Amino acid sequence: MHNKIKITESRDRFFGGKKKKKKTKEINFVLAAEEKQGITDIELREIIHSTEKDVIFLCIGSDRYIVDSLGPLVGSMLQKNTISSYHVYGTLDRPVHALNLEETLKEINKQFPGSLIIAVDACIGERKDVGRVIIEKGPLFPGKAMNRQLAAVGDYHIKAVVSHIDKRDPDHFFESLRLHTVMTMVQKVSALIVSCTTHEKEKNNQKSENSR
Repeated sequence: MHNKIKITESRDRFFGGKKKKKKTKEINFVLAAEEKQGITDIELREIIHSTEKDVIFLCIGSDRYIVDSLGPLVGSMLQKNTISSYHVYGTLDRPVHALNLEETLKEINKQFPGSLIIAVDACIGERKDVGRVIIEKGPLFPGKAMNRQLAAVGDYHIKAVVSHIDKRDPDHFFESLRLHTVMTMVQKVSALIVSCTTHEKEKNNQKSENSR
């Protein structure tokens, strides 16, 4: 998908017969782009385990909007899974979104210079793509679907397609997306990351404990 989609960044609310605009400043979407540099979860796992750099999972999104909440939900789930030796930014407690993204990148570069950053975000695509998880080499461009110019993020990125574009009603996914859909994708992305960061020894120990 190469064309930018125009999406309204405000909602009209009526109070006493007067319109009041409410801007969605924090929200930042990416598009389900063409997978020219798509990689598999096995390849991502090899990259993570072979690097000597600090590995950062930067989960982008805002918990103020269901449609953009995947990032901080994944971040919080990763924290609960305690993926050792890796660092997580972007949780429900401390989300990373359009308003603090650049500040967060500066903090990461200061604390973990030269780190390997894997960005995680929700994205929109075609109807047939909803439910897919896309792993790609190269930076993520948050805000692209909203025609916003935010800092490119990550050496690799993971995108979860949570909704589709309706050309007749570009704003429909703001109102029609169910939390259940997002949570299903959160579990899928979290499981993928945990699998990619877990050493074989740890996996075997977990299997042994489960078989008891």
